[in-house]
Amino acid sequence: MSTQSAELDQGSGSYPTAVRAARVLVELCVGYGLIVLVIWSRRPTQRYLYWVAVAWVLLVTGLSFDGWRAAGLRVSVGSWRSLWVVGIAAVAAAITILVGQWFGVLHPPRGGPGRFVATFWGYSLWAFFQQFLMQNFMLLRLMRLLPLRWAVLVTAALFALAHLPNPILTPLTLAWGLAACMLFLRYRNLYTLAAVHAILGVTLAITIPALAVHNMRVGRGYLEYRPPRPHRLPPLSQP
Repeated sequence: MSTQSAELDQGSGSYPTAVRAARVLVELCVGYGLIVLVIWSRRPTQRYLYWVAVAWVLLVTGLSFDGWRAAGLRVSVGSWRSLWVVGIAAVAAAITILVGQWFGVLHPPRGGPGRFVATFWGYSLWAFFQQFLMQNFMLLRLMRLLPLRWAVLVTAALFALAHLPNPILTPLTLAWGLAACMLFLRYRNLYTLAAVHAILGVTLAITIPALAVHNMRVGRGYLEYRPPRPHRLPPLSQP
């Protein structure tokens, strides 16, 4: 066997071997396939598939864990420099909310700040998990298979495709996917990205009419969305 052939079989620091590449591709295809099944399945099947998908993502991520720093889970002085992104998101959210109030489309949960937190704290956790999926499960794996530019583009495209057929969330998530991948590669701070995701997501939820965005639903949930019926007063009794 020639020296060049041996190097191709053993791989190098930048290019995985054929076996390792096949493993990474299988991990991606199975994981993303489970996510798509969750999005497009009905309950109670959706609930079971959800936990299967979570288990798969956590398992394969743990088996090929690159370290807390590479995953963006260990903050450092350099990673905290990404906080400017949270500030920009907060300013953009405030402007959007003011515009929504001006046009009369703002619809936050009733009941004050306590009700607001109770409504959206779960979404904040979901935002963190989505960023974990996008950066740790998809981006880091695609970087082992593709050049960096293509890895970023494919990651953002897969993230956006998971939000079909919502015509508002799909282009917005494509733009955010591109920005999030570049910010992650620059700062390696997953917490900052999750905070920005939560701020922007909650802002969209309370400023865009639910009928237009189908209450932030995607997949089958978007197609089967039915707006709540307006409350009707009982008819007046006739004298």
